Amino acid sequence: QVQLVESGGGLAQAGGSLRLSCAASGIIFSINTMGWYRQAPEKQRELVAVFTKGGDSTNYADSVKGRFTISMNNAKNTVYLQMNSLQPEDTAVYYCNAVGLRGAVMSFFDYWGQGTQVTVSS
Repeated sequence: QVQLVESGGGLAQAGGSLRLSCAASGIIFSINTMGWYRQAPEKQRELVAVFTKGGDSTNYADSVKGRFTISMNNAKNTVYLQMNSLQPEDTAVYYCNAVGLRGAVMSFFDYWGQGTQVTVSS
């Protein structure tokens, strides 16, 4: 099993900042991607940002480009999301996702964290 533990959500004012963290633990052979998704009430879950280890590439939703930054500490299997210039429309539950290979037999995994609430007041 692979566990994802998220932290850093909370309440911020518009224009403020928050930093999310997600640490993956367990018998992990390798991680291919770690990323953040979010789901607002009555909306579908959407990609926010994803970090791909091969090539250290990043991908962002258009709505967060220039405001959010995703980074990863490979040694700690931890991904971060620095969120600046927050807006009320960023309010959602943010979920961490990790995809990779686990265990001695290198089984594929695709796991989600429990989610952390981010609320931005105007």
